[in-house]
Amino acid sequence: MERVFGLLSWTLSRVLWLSGLSEPGAAQQPRIMEEKALEVYDLIRTIRDPEKPNTLEELEVVTESCVEVQEIDEEDYLVIIRFTPTVPHCSLATLIGLCLRVKLQRCLPFKHKLEIYISEGTHSTEEDINKQINDKERVAAAMENPNLREIVEQCVLEPD
Repeated sequence: MERVFGLLSWTLSRVLWLSGLSEPGAAQQPRIMEEKALEVYDLIRTIRDPEKPNTLEELEVVTESCVEVQEIDEEDYLVIIRFTPTVPHCSLATLIGLCLRVKLQRCLPFKHKLEIYISEGTHSTEEDINKQINDKERVAAAMENPNLREIVEQCVLEPD
């Protein structure tokens, strides 16, 4: 449904631009951000849950609306992910955040700054987890652990 609204919005902005009622750059900017957000979502939706045989999309841990992209300058973008753990006491929320970060750092085709958060009010220790998954040194230390790295690799592996 969101894609239909996006297409409708783009079509309307194009008609306004062609009729001279709108500037081309003004209509193009939101569309570019929406396209980049969909690109990000397509990368993260296939990440596997560390505990279950499902993807984060299937468990509704991530949705299209949890991804936001903002332009920092002409070539840099701020990517913000707000994911929702399946339960408020999910013990693997930090690991899910780590999987999101690793997958996007490897696969995003444009320059970006990445911020990952647990959706407000959806986890009992969201503030602590948000600090951990956005701390470069903690992320690097976690990825040095061979057991943790193997779990992350299994979760971010693309399905056949």
